[in-house]
Amino acid sequence: MQVAIDGPASAGKSTVAKIIAQKLNFTYIDTGAMYRASTWLAREHKLSYSDEKGILAAIDKEKIELKSENGQQKVFAGDKDISQDIRTPDISAHVSQVSALADIRAKMVSLQRQMAGQMNVVMDGRDIGTTVLPAADVKIFLVASAHSRAQRRMLDFKERGIKTNQSLEEIEQDILERDYKDSHRKISPLKKALDAIEIDTTSMTIDQVVNAILSEIKKSQKNYKKRV
Repeated sequence: MQVAIDGPASAGKSTVAKIIAQKLNFTYIDTGAMYRASTWLAREHKLSYSDEKGILAAIDKEKIELKSENGQQKVFAGDKDISQDIRTPDISAHVSQVSALADIRAKMVSLQRQMAGQMNVVMDGRDIGTTVLPAADVKIFLVASAHSRAQRRMLDFKERGIKTNQSLEEIEQDILERDYKDSHRKISPLKKALDAIEIDTTSMTIDQVVNAILSEIKKSQKNYKKRV
């Protein structure tokens, strides 16, 4: 079974996707982490964020992998655990540029489809329901106000121990700029799939969002059994 969860930055995708995958014993795949890892590799190799060939070569050399350790998804580039390194404000500021590169996107989509074809998955990102898994059994599109997303991001920085000099207003502006870039890129722009269920998480708790999505998954499972 394939569950696709899409939405803009800090809408709560990863948080709820992890919980749902754990509850259903599905594999969680954070596609955004893969693009962040690609951006981190560009920085580590001192490449321009528009150097498509150079970044692809770095990806082929280092090998980006997602591994589950003690119930947590870890991101590796070669043998190095970069799970924390890819969550910094600097990476956040440049990931849209790297993820908009056609060949980088094609590479990541191919890897993501391979993963999804081997197991039951909950996959989150920005183009899962439209591009990566267009035939996903359940498609969810999460939205939330820019202000609430900025508050979540600031809290996330604090919880991860990431220091930032940005104010809440500056983080909110960054999120709005990221929204624009993601929704206006030529390759796989951020948009809701026609058959996706939209959930506004602005005033919802994590448990409420999780339960709403689990309800949709249960409906899909019942319909599948009827077809069989």
